[in-house]
Amino acid sequence: MWYTPRRNVSNVTGLQVVNILRVVTFLIIAIVFTKIGLSKEQIGLFEVSLFIVSISNFFWVTGIIQAFLPLYKGSSTFGNLANEDQRKSPEIFNTYITLLAFSLFVFFVGLVIQEHFSVFGYRGKVPLLNVTLWYLLLSSPANLVEYIYMVRNKSGNTLSYAYITYTVQLFAAILPPIFGYDVIWSLRGLVVVAVIRNIWLLTLIHNYASIRFSFPFIKELLYFATPLLFSALISGSAQYVDGLVVSIHFPAEKFAIFRFGAKELPFVIMLATGLSNAMLTEFSSKENIEETLYKIKRKSLRIMHTMYPLSLVLLLFADPLYKLMFSPEFTRSADVFVVYLLTILSRMLFPHTILMGMKKNRTVLRVSVIEVVINVGLSLWLVHHYGTVGVALGTIIAYFLAKMALVIYNYVRLGIPPQQYIPVKWYVGYSIVLGGVFILLDRGILVI
Repeated sequence: MWYTPRRNVSNVTGLQVVNILRVVTFLIIAIVFTKIGLSKEQIGLFEVSLFIVSISNFFWVTGIIQAFLPLYKGSSTFGNLANEDQRKSPEIFNTYITLLAFSLFVFFVGLVIQEHFSVFGYRGKVPLLNVTLWYLLLSSPANLVEYIYMVRNKSGNTLSYAYITYTVQLFAAILPPIFGYDVIWSLRGLVVVAVIRNIWLLTLIHNYASIRFSFPFIKELLYFATPLLFSALISGSAQYVDGLVVSIHFPAEKFAIFRFGAKELPFVIMLATGLSNAMLTEFSSKENIEETLYKIKRKSLRIMHTMYPLSLVLLLFADPLYKLMFSPEFTRSADVFVVYLLTILSRMLFPHTILMGMKKNRTVLRVSVIEVVINVGLSLWLVHHYGTVGVALGTIIAYFLAKMALVIYNYVRLGIPPQQYIPVKWYVGYSIVLGGVFILLDRGILVI
């Protein structure tokens, strides 16, 4: 998809490339499906399968991995062993066991309720649900691979892993429909790739993990992960609730149109997530806090210089771009997409990274609860004025207010001024330009 030299690849860059490749792969899959004339119902069934996997695991995978990163060299359970960079890590093994346990639990819950699950008007067993559950079971623990490479400072290996697995994943998904097979074979292809990723993961565990079960460490991990997973669940719930409402009340083809539009610019969220997660390991040493804050400021500015101009271009040309990439039937998806482009206003702020790095996860959780309340209230109000676009606007406003609340908390309670980790002048300037163009376009003053 593109080449990044393995030499001198930082942990941040390696993780960002992995996250971008993940999103780009599924974007290409969606484009190919529309270009080969796959029916909207088939596309909708494929999308809802991915949606079920995402809504079932995004919050606990996020919470467990984000808790693991600062604990890798800073757990109270294993103490001084964490200072030995070349040791085999019991933290990695126990984190894997935790992810596997959660995956098995969700898998068996899915088996129990599958006969009572309903979507798109199907009653009882939903098409593709069996293969979806297997994909959920196998793909969830495999998310640990890139983070093992990260904590072992082997980001070049991360890139090799990403290029290989996502290239295979792309062809495993698109080849069956190209040769006339049902979309279920695309999902089966994803399951096969998930098996490969798990074999890769087990190889890394053999090389870098100490096979040493520790219930005290798992307790410590879950203690720090619990507020993070609830925070992820709460803050991410709004868009998933929107998707659930659409899937219950509308047919599969309508869900496909909604899903193609209800997306943030993938590069923004993946680069931001990669930067945030990679910086969590930097907080293990309290002596380097100022240096870590400066790194966040410098690396976030680098993202701004590329992503704000790209967001502006996509804002101006969303309609023709959707026609070109997908088909005229999906042009309406662009209306929702242009609103989600504004999530960059909140994604480029990283106060939560500081709080998670300092293990103040419960503060992040409390603000996430407030965010959801604001989100729901605004969405219910704005939907009467702007329809489904109003729901998206409510989400954007809630995201931004939550980040500003955390910025204020860091300044008032922790004594960390915003300018220490935010390139304030660049951020404000870029945001005014993007927001101004959005308002002008929304009012019809600019015509493309």
